[in-house]
Amino acid sequence: QVQLVESGGGLVQAGGSLRLSCAVSGVSGIIFSINAMGWYRQAPGKQRELVAQFTSGGSTNYADSVKGRFTISRDNAKKTLYLQMNSLKPEDTAVYYCNFVGSRWYWGQGTQVTVSS
Repeated sequence: QVQLVESGGGLVQAGGSLRLSCAVSGVSGIIFSINAMGWYRQAPGKQRELVAQFTSGGSTNYADSVKGRFTISRDNAKKTLYLQMNSLKPEDTAVYYCNFVGSRWYWGQGTQVTVSS
């Protein structure tokens, strides 16, 4: 059973930084290192949107709104996905979800990120 557990959210002032983590279990290290995975977010009253992702080919994609501020990375040995978020803005406030693409799309429970102005 694939499980994703996020951590690292919280309250931060505008201009601050946070690092989100997503621990993935139920997959081998090889599968973790090659499958597509990423971070999505959902703000109140809005649709869930892609923030950053690793494609199955290993390249990265970022939403235009976070380019240059957010960095996605992963530790294959720990099977953990990260999202380093710098220069945070109030509009980054949302619940952030980790996503792993296996036999189906798997989601974590979400972690709240709140950026105060």
